[in-house]
Amino acid sequence: MSGWEGFSLGETRRWRHAGFDRVEASAWREAGVLDPGDARLWRTAGAAPRTVVVWQRAGMTPGEAVRWHELGVAPHDAARRHLCGERPRRVSWFAKAPDMPEGPIRHLLRAGVPADVARAYADAGWDGAAGEQWAARRVDPGDARLFAALGFTAAEAAALGREAVALVMDWWGAVPVGEVAAWCAAGLTPAEAAAQRARGVTAEQAAVLRALNG
Repeated sequence: MSGWEGFSLGETRRWRHAGFDRVEASAWREAGVLDPGDARLWRTAGAAPRTVVVWQRAGMTPGEAVRWHELGVAPHDAARRHLCGERPRRVSWFAKAPDMPEGPIRHLLRAGVPADVARAYADAGWDGAAGEQWAARRVDPGDARLFAALGFTAAEAAALGREAVALVMDWWGAVPVGEVAAWCAAGLTPAEAAAQRARGVTAEQAAVLRALNG
């Protein structure tokens, strides 16, 4: 089994048995996936070595990723829904039917939200009143749920102009998740926020600056 430099004989056999060549196996190992069985599950879910970090940083297991994939949920949407505490499960039409009223849609339409946006928010399970500010700013309903869970207002999230999962990845490890909105809305970058925190500046102080910026 020449050509598998850096792999033990046992590792080579396991990766080959899982259907990977040396280049693929090396890429998965560099991405932090050391078990070929996990790599195969990630691949089944539609992840690749360069994109698996999105799923991993959401705290998702390979098995959960496969279930999201089987439900037809795109990787970024699955990651943000997972971060919001949702877990992959199939819901029957009859179970969903009572929660799909026209009420939220009518509320959003009366608020001036376009019909397609109103429908997307209703389908995502948003209450009309809770989703009004987010929908009015055309924030994706999945992103809106994660931004709201992080503590952002609709106006702050819209001003960022980026996907919620991408923002979480940028801030990962810089400050506690519960503080991201305060530091980010105060106008600091992840590195700046981490430095300020190291100097003893608190999230409460960042929140004051956030209020002043608002």
